[in-house]
Amino acid sequence: MRMVTEWSRRITDSVETVFFGKHEVIEKLLVALLCRGHVLLEDVPGVGKTILARALASSLGGEFSRIQCTPDLLPADILGVSVYNPNNGSFAFREGPIMANIVLVDEINRATPRTQSALLEATGEGQVSIEGKQRKLPEPFFLIATENPVEFEGTFPLPEAQKDRFLLSLTVGYPERETEQHIMESQRRLTHPVNDLSAVTDLSGIPELQKQVVSVHVEQSVMDYMSALVEASRSHQHVRIGVSPRGTLALYKASQALAAVRGRDYVVPEDVKELCRPVFEKRLIMASQAVIRGITADSVIASILDSTPAPVLPDPNRGSMR
Repeated sequence: MRMVTEWSRRITDSVETVFFGKHEVIEKLLVALLCRGHVLLEDVPGVGKTILARALASSLGGEFSRIQCTPDLLPADILGVSVYNPNNGSFAFREGPIMANIVLVDEINRATPRTQSALLEATGEGQVSIEGKQRKLPEPFFLIATENPVEFEGTFPLPEAQKDRFLLSLTVGYPERETEQHIMESQRRLTHPVNDLSAVTDLSGIPELQKQVVSVHVEQSVMDYMSALVEASRSHQHVRIGVSPRGTLALYKASQALAAVRGRDYVVPEDVKELCRPVFEKRLIMASQAVIRGITADSVIASILDSTPAPVLPDPNRGSMR
């Protein structure tokens, strides 16, 4: 897994030159990319969600596009549309911003449900249907959506079906005091430092890295642990609908990718524990009584982890579990 580890280190080092103190968040973004998944970044305004996405896109290279969601945004504005050419009387298809390698969908909850649904096929199938024709998206295709959870006027909450399409849901959080001072010092210039970033990898090599991730070994006891966590979410007293089979697969794949990023060719229970929250949180639909009592999905996940015993793998210092 040396190639995966070295690749992730180069990208992380590049992003951290402009986005400070959030190594774990950057790592999780790379995990999603290696799994051919997508990420929902949800946090309060001003913590750097857009800058993080731009920094990652610049470091990865390839074609990048940004979609700023507004209530008047139409599906055709994202997917593309045929434009009539009066000179020859023909129609020419003009691709929308979705036809890029890395797509940032900023403030996705400001788009109407009709426009949000245009992203479902893209994130789930790697293609879009336009004017009755299916068009393949570029390879690799990685979508990062940001969402502001504190504003409700002029927003449209994502439906559960669309939340389930995201492999991981991440929060950035506030920086530490020293990190925030570092941010202030780095801004003593006319333009943002993210504008100076350039690609440190070649996108053409990502498919091979994704193949390597699939080969990461998962012990049967670790698979049993994942299944136990998922089953606990479905039977929890405060949960109306638990984690779907798609969520189970997301936990499995993300654990493989996290192990590879950290230089291992096998998954350990700590990988599963670390990814449980970003995989589970948006997939849990809380019971009405729990919502009234202020019980959150985060607290439910914590109780599930506490009550589900993790397996102890033999000889954890070995280079391979196979």
